[in-house]
Amino acid sequence: MRRRSGSPGADGARPTGEETATGSAAEGGGATVRGSRAADDSQVVAEAGGVGPPALAVPALAVPALAAAVPEAERLARVAITRIADPGDEAVGRALRERGAEEVLRALREGEALPGASPRRTDGYRTRSARADPEVDLEAARRAGGRFVCPEDADWPGQLDDLGPQRPYGLWVRGQPSLRLWALRSVAVVGARACTDYGAHMAARLGGGLARAGWVVVSGAAYGVDGVVHRGALRAGGATIGVVASGVDVPYPPGNARLIGEIAERGLLVGELPPGDHPTRSRFVLRNRVIAALTRGTVVVEARYRSGSLVTARRAAQLGRVTMGVPGPCTSGLSEGVHELLRGDAVVVTDAAEVIEMVGEIGADLAPARRGPVLPRDLLDPAAARVLEALPGQGDSCEGEIALAVGSTSDDTLRRLYELQALGFVERDDGRWKLVRTAHDGAPRREG
Repeated sequence: MRRRSGSPGADGARPTGEETATGSAAEGGGATVRGSRAADDSQVVAEAGGVGPPALAVPALAVPALAAAVPEAERLARVAITRIADPGDEAVGRALRERGAEEVLRALREGEALPGASPRRTDGYRTRSARADPEVDLEAARRAGGRFVCPEDADWPGQLDDLGPQRPYGLWVRGQPSLRLWALRSVAVVGARACTDYGAHMAARLGGGLARAGWVVVSGAAYGVDGVVHRGALRAGGATIGVVASGVDVPYPPGNARLIGEIAERGLLVGELPPGDHPTRSRFVLRNRVIAALTRGTVVVEARYRSGSLVTARRAAQLGRVTMGVPGPCTSGLSEGVHELLRGDAVVVTDAAEVIEMVGEIGADLAPARRGPVLPRDLLDPAAARVLEALPGQGDSCEGEIALAVGSTSDDTLRRLYELQALGFVERDDGRWKLVRTAHDGAPRREG
């Protein structure tokens, strides 16, 4: 499927997040339409030559140029809530939209029941609120080189508002570039932790290819495909965002500590949990919704039927993002989940150019047409090609027999045979013509 037409967003791409003025309200996300924010973002990205590699994160794209717009009391309340409520808690999300962070924090601390929250959950909020100290958490983040970004901050990616009541209360971020502007031109690449050599090869190709094309590569900083994708982007000198299911100061998995540190130093590390928190099984699943919403599309490279990567892809599809899959061997259990996606609405992709065609500017970012090699015989005049086809595969023939086979005169056929002889396709032996053997049906090669 080639994207040549459709409803373009602010920069001609498929509209997502901030580029849809009514989408967030329809989802109940409580988003505030920011006027011409999307158009302004696109202009900044264009002037910078694409957000792309860190070298392109010029001052206009850096965080200091994006002043915070959230009152300090609101910020502190949201920081505290990240310590009290699990990510994606819809009861808290709806209350934040309706009542504001300060009022919600008061209710959580006093054990006041929120609509949709069970008595057990309400009691849990109150218990956990005793250990919430937003000033301490903010200081811990600063020591780790991090910051806290709230909805309505200038650096907040508006496409996260599409999550509605599951929108993050805020994001903990390590790294200097602007999260909002990097996310505008980003693609998620996710896949199996225990990937095959084929999966690792394809992940590295995609990570490096997207980064070299100026796209920000987003993944989960986990083992397997995630780690390979991040490394591919970094080796290409490009931009990458790691979305983690722990505090941004906690390297998880520990074996990727060096990679996670490099992502934080050269790109962005993003998480919903406060400093010091460790991941749980459910937090990995909830993390995937952020990856899906943050990016323009999600590519899955190897996944079993029960893989968390499929959760990311399906959530991306629900949010109206592009879902893509890299096919693998039909006999590989690590590709069965991808193939199931491809039986639905996901699109087959095999390299970075095809991914960019799906998420980039409609009609402009088309992948090159695929074709096999052009062989010398493909360049022959049609009449000469018919004469060549008329010669027997084995043995020889005279020009009269060949002329009869092609339905032409003997003189014209003889002229074509001499032309083919000059090009090395045929040879004449004792008045009869035969084919010259060729290598792979390509350039003629005489037997000797």
